Amino acid sequence: MTAATLVIGATGTTGGRVARLLAGQGRRVRAASRRAAPVAGAEPVRFDWYDPGTFEDSLTEVDRVYLVPPVGDPDPAAVMLPFLARARARGVERAVLLSSSAIPSGGPAVGQVQQALPGLFETWAALRPSWFMQNLTGDHEHARSIREEGVIRTATDDGRVAFVDADDIAAVAVHALTAGRDAGGDLVVTGPEALSYDDAAAVISEVTGRPVTHRRLTFEQLRDRLAELLPPEFAAVLAGLDRAIAEGAEDRVTDTVERLTGRPPRSLRAHVERAMAAGDGRRAG
Repeated sequence: MTAATLVIGATGTTGGRVARLLAGQGRRVRAASRRAAPVAGAEPVRFDWYDPGTFEDSLTEVDRVYLVPPVGDPDPAAVMLPFLARARARGVERAVLLSSSAIPSGGPAVGQVQQALPGLFETWAALRPSWFMQNLTGDHEHARSIREEGVIRTATDDGRVAFVDADDIAAVAVHALTAGRDAGGDLVVTGPEALSYDDAAAVISEVTGRPVTHRRLTFEQLRDRLAELLPPEFAAVLAGLDRAIAEGAEDRVTDTVERLTGRPPRSLRAHVERAMAAGDGRRAG
Protein backbone atom coordinates (compact mmCIF):
# COMPACT_ATOMS: atom_id res chain seq x y z
CA MET A 1 0.00 0.00 0.00
CA THR A 2 1.15 3.54 -0.75
CA ALA A 3 2.73 5.29 2.23
CA ALA A 4 0.61 7.99 3.84
CA THR A 5 1.14 11.50 5.13
CA LEU A 6 0.12 11.91 8.76
CA VAL A 7 -1.49 15.31 9.30
CA ILE A 8 -1.61 16.17 13.00
CA GLY A 9 -4.24 18.73 13.89
CA ALA A 10 -6.27 17.75 10.85
CA THR A 11 -9.37 19.57 12.10
CA GLY A 12 -7.49 22.81 12.77
CA THR A 13 -6.89 25.99 10.78
CA THR A 14 -3.88 24.81 8.78
CA GLY A 15 -4.08 21.06 9.36
CA GLY A 16 -7.54 20.79 7.81
CA ARG A 17 -6.41 22.71 4.77
CA VAL A 18 -3.26 20.60 4.40
CA ALA A 19 -5.23 17.35 4.66
CA ARG A 20 -7.77 18.46 2.06
CA LEU A 21 -5.12 19.72 -0.37
CA LEU A 22 -3.16 16.48 -0.16
CA ALA A 23 -6.30 14.35 -0.54
CA GLY A 24 -7.32 16.50 -3.50
CA GLN A 25 -4.03 15.59 -5.17
CA GLY A 26 -4.90 11.93 -4.78
CA ARG A 27 -2.42 11.36 -1.98
CA ARG A 28 -3.07 9.06 0.93
CA VAL A 29 -3.67 11.06 4.12
CA ARG A 30 -4.08 9.98 7.73
CA ALA A 31 -6.04 12.79 9.41
CA ALA A 32 -5.10 12.88 13.08
CA SER A 33 -7.16 14.53 15.79
CA ARG A 34 -8.20 13.80 19.37
CA ARG A 35 -11.60 12.49 18.27
CA ALA A 36 -10.50 10.98 14.95
CA ALA A 37 -12.92 13.34 13.23
CA PRO A 38 -13.60 12.67 9.53
CA VAL A 39 -11.86 14.80 6.90
CA ALA A 40 -12.93 14.45 3.27
CA GLY A 41 -10.72 12.03 1.36
CA ALA A 42 -8.60 11.12 4.40
CA GLU A 43 -8.35 8.24 6.87
CA PRO A 44 -9.31 9.47 10.35
CA VAL A 45 -7.04 8.40 13.19
CA ARG A 46 -7.08 9.26 16.87
CA PHE A 47 -4.06 11.24 18.09
CA ASP A 48 -3.37 13.11 21.31
CA TRP A 49 0.00 14.67 22.13
CA TYR A 50 -0.64 13.87 25.79
CA ASP A 51 -1.54 10.22 25.20
CA PRO A 52 1.54 8.31 23.93
CA GLY A 53 -0.71 5.31 23.49
CA THR A 54 -2.08 6.98 20.33
CA PHE A 55 1.34 7.38 18.73
CA GLU A 56 1.88 3.87 17.35
CA ASP A 57 -1.37 3.49 15.43
CA SER A 58 -1.12 6.99 13.97
CA LEU A 59 2.26 6.12 12.42
CA THR A 60 1.09 3.00 10.60
CA GLU A 61 2.29 3.09 6.96
CA VAL A 62 3.35 6.75 7.31
CA ASP A 63 6.50 8.15 5.71
CA ARG A 64 5.98 11.89 6.32
CA VAL A 65 4.19 14.04 8.87
CA TYR A 66 2.75 17.54 9.26
CA LEU A 67 3.18 18.69 12.84
CA VAL A 68 0.89 21.14 14.63
CA PRO A 69 2.13 21.64 18.21
CA PRO A 70 -0.25 21.30 21.16
CA VAL A 71 -2.08 24.59 21.58
CA GLY A 72 -1.13 26.75 24.54
CA ASP A 73 1.63 24.47 25.85
CA PRO A 74 4.66 26.54 26.94
CA ASP A 75 6.93 23.48 26.57
CA PRO A 76 5.70 21.50 23.54
CA ALA A 77 9.09 19.83 23.11
CA ALA A 78 8.38 17.68 26.17
CA VAL A 79 5.63 15.80 24.34
CA MET A 80 6.70 16.35 20.72
CA LEU A 81 10.29 15.12 20.83
CA PRO A 82 9.42 11.61 22.11
CA PHE A 83 6.85 11.30 19.32
CA LEU A 84 9.34 12.51 16.70
CA ALA A 85 11.95 10.03 17.87
CA ARG A 86 9.36 7.27 17.58
CA ALA A 87 8.31 8.49 14.14
CA ARG A 88 11.89 8.37 12.89
CA ALA A 89 12.33 4.87 14.29
CA ARG A 90 9.18 3.81 12.42
CA GLY A 91 10.62 5.03 9.11
CA VAL A 92 9.23 8.55 8.79
CA GLU A 93 11.62 10.40 6.49
CA ARG A 94 10.12 13.89 6.25
CA ALA A 95 8.60 16.26 8.79
CA VAL A 96 7.04 19.69 8.31
CA LEU A 97 6.51 21.71 11.49
CA LEU A 98 4.10 24.60 12.00
CA SER A 99 6.06 27.12 14.04
CA SER A 100 5.88 30.93 14.20
CA SER A 101 7.70 33.86 12.65
CA ALA A 102 8.20 35.13 16.20
CA ILE A 103 10.19 32.06 17.30
CA PRO A 104 13.60 31.18 15.78
CA SER A 105 15.18 27.76 15.81
CA GLY A 106 16.51 27.08 19.30
CA GLY A 107 14.22 29.70 20.77
CA PRO A 108 11.59 29.08 23.42
CA ALA A 109 8.66 26.67 23.11
CA VAL A 110 8.37 25.25 19.58
CA GLY A 111 11.81 26.66 18.74
CA GLN A 112 13.27 23.70 20.64
CA VAL A 113 11.38 21.30 18.37
CA GLN A 114 12.58 23.07 15.24
CA GLN A 115 16.17 22.82 16.42
CA ALA A 116 15.83 19.03 16.72
CA LEU A 117 14.42 18.40 13.23
CA PRO A 118 17.68 18.31 11.21
CA GLY A 119 19.10 15.62 13.48
CA LEU A 120 16.05 13.42 13.10
CA PHE A 121 14.80 13.60 9.52
CA GLU A 122 16.35 13.42 6.09
CA THR A 123 14.04 16.17 4.87
CA TRP A 124 12.42 18.74 7.11
CA ALA A 125 10.84 22.17 7.06
CA ALA A 126 9.81 24.63 9.72
CA LEU A 127 6.99 26.87 8.56
CA ARG A 128 7.21 30.15 10.44
CA PRO A 129 4.11 32.09 9.38
CA SER A 130 3.34 35.63 10.38
CA TRP A 131 0.01 36.45 12.06
CA PHE A 132 -2.98 34.70 10.46
CA MET A 133 -5.52 36.78 8.56
CA GLN A 134 -8.09 34.40 10.03
CA ASN A 135 -7.41 36.02 13.42
CA LEU A 136 -9.32 39.01 12.07
CA THR A 137 -12.22 37.11 10.48
CA GLY A 138 -12.58 33.81 12.38
CA ASP A 139 -12.99 32.89 16.03
CA HIS A 140 -9.98 34.70 17.50
CA GLU A 141 -10.47 37.40 20.14
CA HIS A 142 -9.64 40.07 17.56
CA ALA A 143 -12.36 38.79 15.22
CA ARG A 144 -14.91 38.69 18.03
CA SER A 145 -14.15 42.23 19.15
CA ILE A 146 -14.37 43.42 15.54
CA ARG A 147 -17.80 41.84 15.13
CA GLU A 148 -19.19 42.81 18.51
CA GLU A 149 -17.61 46.23 19.11
CA GLY A 150 -15.93 47.39 15.90
CA VAL A 151 -12.61 47.46 17.77
CA ILE A 152 -9.22 45.74 17.58
CA ARG A 153 -7.21 46.03 20.80
CA THR A 154 -3.44 45.59 20.63
CA ALA A 155 -0.22 46.84 22.19
CA THR A 156 1.47 47.00 18.78
CA ASP A 157 1.38 50.82 18.46
CA ASP A 158 2.42 51.61 14.83
CA GLY A 159 4.19 48.28 14.36
CA ARG A 160 3.48 46.41 11.16
CA VAL A 161 2.69 42.77 10.41
CA ALA A 162 2.62 40.97 7.06
CA PHE A 163 -0.63 39.10 7.80
CA VAL A 164 -0.85 35.79 5.92
CA ASP A 165 -3.83 33.70 4.82
CA ALA A 166 -3.99 30.15 6.21
CA ASP A 167 -4.62 28.90 2.66
CA ASP A 168 -1.18 30.17 1.67
CA ILE A 169 0.42 28.56 4.71
CA ALA A 170 -1.19 25.25 3.80
CA ALA A 171 -0.03 25.53 0.20
CA VAL A 172 3.57 26.02 1.37
CA ALA A 173 3.18 23.07 3.75
CA VAL A 174 1.98 20.80 0.94
CA HIS A 175 4.94 21.85 -1.20
CA ALA A 176 7.33 21.09 1.64
CA LEU A 177 5.68 17.70 2.16
CA THR A 178 5.67 16.64 -1.48
CA ALA A 179 8.42 18.41 -3.46
CA GLY A 180 12.09 17.50 -3.76
CA ARG A 181 14.45 17.27 -0.83
CA ASP A 182 15.52 20.90 -1.27
CA ALA A 183 11.95 22.08 -0.55
CA GLY A 184 12.40 22.54 3.16
CA GLY A 185 14.43 24.40 5.72
CA ASP A 186 13.50 27.46 7.75
CA LEU A 187 10.59 29.08 5.88
CA VAL A 188 9.24 32.43 7.07
CA VAL A 189 5.79 32.72 5.48
CA THR A 190 4.15 36.13 5.09
CA GLY A 191 1.46 37.89 3.14
CA PRO A 192 2.27 40.42 0.39
CA GLU A 193 2.42 43.58 2.52
CA ALA A 194 3.22 44.67 6.05
CA LEU A 195 0.32 46.51 7.65
CA SER A 196 -0.23 48.21 10.98
CA TYR A 197 -3.40 47.36 12.86
CA ASP A 198 -4.63 50.83 11.91
CA ASP A 199 -4.19 49.77 8.27
CA ALA A 200 -5.92 46.44 8.90
CA ALA A 201 -8.86 48.16 10.57
CA ALA A 202 -9.19 50.51 7.60
CA VAL A 203 -9.23 47.60 5.13
CA ILE A 204 -11.91 45.76 7.10
CA SER A 205 -13.96 48.93 7.37
CA GLU A 206 -13.80 49.59 3.65
CA VAL A 207 -14.69 46.05 2.62
CA THR A 208 -17.47 45.41 5.15
CA GLY A 209 -18.92 48.90 5.29
CA ARG A 210 -18.77 48.80 9.09
CA PRO A 211 -16.42 51.13 10.97
CA VAL A 212 -13.56 49.33 12.73
CA THR A 213 -10.90 51.10 14.79
CA HIS A 214 -7.62 50.06 16.36
CA ARG A 215 -7.54 50.82 20.07
CA ARG A 216 -3.96 51.09 21.33
CA LEU A 217 -3.16 49.59 24.71
CA THR A 218 0.04 49.59 26.71
CA PHE A 219 1.85 46.31 27.33
CA GLU A 220 0.57 46.34 30.90
CA GLN A 221 -3.02 47.02 29.89
CA LEU A 222 -3.03 44.19 27.38
CA ARG A 223 -1.28 41.79 29.77
CA ASP A 224 -3.80 42.48 32.51
CA ARG A 225 -6.73 42.18 30.11
CA LEU A 226 -5.51 38.81 28.84
CA ALA A 227 -4.80 37.62 32.38
CA GLU A 228 -8.53 37.73 33.03
CA LEU A 229 -8.90 34.86 30.58
CA LEU A 230 -5.51 33.13 30.57
CA PRO A 231 -2.79 32.08 33.02
CA PRO A 232 -0.74 35.19 33.97
CA GLU A 233 2.50 33.81 32.49
CA PHE A 234 0.87 33.08 29.13
CA ALA A 235 -0.87 36.46 29.14
CA ALA A 236 2.53 38.14 29.59
CA VAL A 237 3.98 36.13 26.70
CA LEU A 238 1.17 37.15 24.35
CA ALA A 239 1.40 40.80 25.37
CA GLY A 240 5.15 40.56 24.81
CA LEU A 241 4.54 39.46 21.21
CA ASP A 242 2.56 42.66 20.64
CA ARG A 243 5.38 44.69 22.17
CA ALA A 244 7.83 42.99 19.78
CA ILE A 245 5.62 44.00 16.86
CA ALA A 246 5.67 47.59 18.12
CA GLU A 247 9.46 47.39 18.06
CA GLY A 248 9.48 46.20 14.42
CA ALA A 249 10.01 42.45 14.84
CA GLU A 250 7.35 41.50 12.26
CA ASP A 251 7.87 44.33 9.76
CA ARG A 252 9.06 42.14 6.88
CA VAL A 253 7.76 40.50 3.73
CA THR A 254 9.16 37.28 2.27
CA ASP A 255 8.78 35.68 -1.15
CA THR A 256 8.21 32.20 0.30
CA VAL A 257 4.63 31.73 -0.90
CA GLU A 258 5.24 32.80 -4.49
CA ARG A 259 8.64 31.10 -4.72
CA LEU A 260 7.31 27.73 -3.58
CA THR A 261 3.74 27.74 -4.90
CA GLY A 262 4.14 29.78 -8.09
CA ARG A 263 1.46 32.31 -7.14
CA PRO A 264 1.49 35.44 -5.00
CA PRO A 265 0.06 35.34 -1.48
CA ARG A 266 -3.45 36.61 -0.90
CA SER A 267 -3.80 40.18 0.37
CA LEU A 268 -5.80 41.07 3.46
CA ARG A 269 -8.31 42.93 1.31
CA ALA A 270 -8.80 39.88 -0.91
CA HIS A 271 -9.14 37.68 2.17
CA VAL A 272 -11.88 39.83 3.70
CA GLU A 273 -13.64 40.20 0.32
CA ARG A 274 -13.65 36.44 -0.09
CA ALA A 275 -15.14 35.97 3.38
CA MET A 276 -17.89 38.43 2.51
CA ALA A 277 -18.55 36.84 -0.91
CA ALA A 278 -18.84 33.44 0.74
CA GLY A 279 -21.76 34.79 2.72
CA ASP A 280 -19.80 34.72 5.96
CA GLY A 281 -20.25 38.41 6.70
CA ARG A 282 -20.50 37.71 10.42
CA ARG A 283 -16.92 36.51 10.42
CA ALA A 284 -15.63 39.26 8.16
CA GLY A 285 -16.80 42.07 10.31
